[in-house]
Amino acid sequence: MGKLKKLLGQTVIYGLSSIIGRFLNYLMVPLYTYNLIAEEYGVVTELYAYVSFLIIILTYGMETGFFRFSETEKDTSKLYSTTLISLFSTSTLFILLISLFYHNIADIIGYSRHPEYILWFGIVIGLDAFVSIPFAKLRQQNKALKFAVIKFTNIIVNIGLNLFFIVLSPYLIEQNPESWVTIFTDGEISVKYIFISNLISSAVTVILLLPEILNVKFTFDSKLLKRILIYSLPLLLAGLAGMVNETLDRILLKYFLPSSVDVMREIGIYGANYKIAILMTLFIQMFRYAAEPFFFAQAKESNSKNIYSEVMKYFTIFGLFIFLFVMLYLDILKAFIGESYHEGLKIVPIVLMANLFLGIIYNLSIWYKLTNKTKYGALIAVIGAVITIILNIILIPHIGYMGSAWATFACYFSMMIISYGLGQKHFKVNYDIKSMLIYTLLALVIYFVFERINFESNLLKFSVSTLLLAVFIGFAFIKEKKSFLKIKNI
Repeated sequence: MGKLKKLLGQTVIYGLSSIIGRFLNYLMVPLYTYNLIAEEYGVVTELYAYVSFLIIILTYGMETGFFRFSETEKDTSKLYSTTLISLFSTSTLFILLISLFYHNIADIIGYSRHPEYILWFGIVIGLDAFVSIPFAKLRQQNKALKFAVIKFTNIIVNIGLNLFFIVLSPYLIEQNPESWVTIFTDGEISVKYIFISNLISSAVTVILLLPEILNVKFTFDSKLLKRILIYSLPLLLAGLAGMVNETLDRILLKYFLPSSVDVMREIGIYGANYKIAILMTLFIQMFRYAAEPFFFAQAKESNSKNIYSEVMKYFTIFGLFIFLFVMLYLDILKAFIGESYHEGLKIVPIVLMANLFLGIIYNLSIWYKLTNKTKYGALIAVIGAVITIILNIILIPHIGYMGSAWATFACYFSMMIISYGLGQKHFKVNYDIKSMLIYTLLALVIYFVFERINFESNLLKFSVSTLLLAVFIGFAFIKEKKSFLKIKNI
């Protein structure tokens, strides 16, 4: 099987959990936005932003370190055991500290009325950080199906509990105040049940991974851990800075929005509309799961740089297809969130393009990971974080959450340009920049032309949408026909 076909196959399998599973998980967004007011959804948006930061800190680049050293270490069992023990120790310590100080933390971030949220999230974060290495082992061993089944189970449990707490229980209690469900819930539609569902699903995931956790000869090599940390800690900084770029805006909105607006409502609207970029986000996520071990494995091949170049081009084409699909059918896709949130739809094209840039950055990052120059990855991410922080602080007071959207766009665009420039100096790959620019220009022209047409009916609008999307697909097929035929030989 050709190399690109192998990557495609792995991507599809991982997609069972990342696309199908996480898409089902994202279907909770309409459940939340149709049942919770924007202020309440703002709580969900803000707290999960904190979670994103803490997960990065508690995994401290060990996943990538595990992949990198699994290619060079003869004793992969000792490598796995060492990284597993390290993450178990730090995750346990974190949960212990949260258990002792969650009231104090709740007071600091403005959740004094609900300190239990902090405790629940602390446990979730600790569990999710710990299982990152068992999941990495499954990926490294190409056990994509098992990986997908466990991830999918986690999502199904989470969804099932959300539906139970938010839909079924209130209905049953309304019909019968003494219903059996009162053992588990008071029937109130509340954000607390979103968090409880997450906690239970994380615990279930740990249980499912117990064979991977316990079926190992436990050995700990402190010297090996030191080498891994030297490699991985710059990735921690890069990941932390990257998370600043991805989620800090939700937190900064709380402190820099004008006092004249309902802050939590604005955060809720921004967070909900950001979710409409789901297709781009999930595509990048599933690609990243498959591509990281794939890229490392291909490093030994003589034509590896050609493979990286081809992957980048097809990634960009498909990413632009997603951008067009969402924007040309936005009138349908906006039903994904409650109507009271629709005023924030204007951020969608900005966020979609920003996330496409992020996906390109993931493709480019192979140069510093393969050359062990991870410090550059950290530097690029820090530059992006600085741009994010400065632009959010400047723009939010003047244009609200639109400022956060443009800050995200500027951040990822800058990081993409910087990473490409440095990569060509240290690990030159002849990316087909000309073709990628042509596809980007075509997609943008299609989008802007479509936006300026006044349609007399929805039928006509959707007919034109389909025609324009077909134009993009047809152009790509004709232009890449020869390349498609060569894929099996790569």
